[in-house]
Amino acid sequence: MGEDDMEALVTGAAGFIGSHLCEALLDAGNSVRGLDAFTGYYSRASKEQNVARLRRHPGFRLVEADLAEVPLTSFVTGVDTVFHLAGQPGVRTSWGPEFDFYVRHNIVATQRLLEACRGRQIRKLVYASSSSVYGHSEKYPTPETLSAQPFSPYGVTKLAAEHLCGVYNKNFNVPIVSLRLFSVYGPRQRPDMAFTRLIRAALSGAEFELFGDGGQTRDFTFVDDVVNAMQDAAKSPWCGVANIGGGSRTSLNNVIEIVEGLCDNVAVHRGRRVPGDIRHTAADTSVATANFGYRPRTSLPEGLAAMVAWNRSSDKVLIG
Repeated sequence: MGEDDMEALVTGAAGFIGSHLCEALLDAGNSVRGLDAFTGYYSRASKEQNVARLRRHPGFRLVEADLAEVPLTSFVTGVDTVFHLAGQPGVRTSWGPEFDFYVRHNIVATQRLLEACRGRQIRKLVYASSSSVYGHSEKYPTPETLSAQPFSPYGVTKLAAEHLCGVYNKNFNVPIVSLRLFSVYGPRQRPDMAFTRLIRAALSGAEFELFGDGGQTRDFTFVDDVVNAMQDAAKSPWCGVANIGGGSRTSLNNVIEIVEGLCDNVAVHRGRRVPGDIRHTAADTSVATANFGYRPRTSLPEGLAAMVAWNRSSDKVLIG
């Protein structure tokens, strides 16, 4: 390893973004310790598929462990860069008794990891936050200076974890970048997410359940752009909070049209809006551009084409 290479810890390594990040880090010559709790939010088979290639790499080691439960000293000892992607995802399931899981995996786990990093010589801790912290924004594209007003319990826990990162940075000089990720998509996206469900419906002839009228817009961000942002943020001396978006605000109705052009017509069932879902998102990424050179490189049609190709490549469309 060269002087710029990392000894990295990636939490949530078997997840959608985490597995892509681990692959990119290894391909760049870094050594990676992966940690994942393999929680039951979606099938273990999907997560095992995510890490199949990683397990064969000599520079990768995966440990199954719950950040909110196990001692973390051994995981961070000897590590110079931490990428914290582990957490309980999903806006729609964060209500009611399920909220306990969100507190445990998004807040408690983050605090315990920060405590383990306190006093250690790490170059950077990169925390994967979410655009859900903004709720219904007062401005689009949304800058980080705008007051965060989450509209779901999930968003509340992601913002709370961001605040924990901030206080550990200010009190103990833990070098932290929190990246507010906007609607990440690409190959291996979680099976419950809209793009995966839409593409699987298009390829199989099944019905696609659309929550709302399809006029809601999102700043969709391809996973490779997110992975590049995380690596660049880790190498930068800058600490703070930055948006990571895809550079274009697009309606779900338009996404359906693009996928139909790539596959076939989709039978769409339009249901009611789900509590916690917001109408629009759009990222002002000028902070990320100024501080670590972020620029999204993948257009939505290109990214959707890559996602369709991946789902077509074998029996992946059936796993979830």
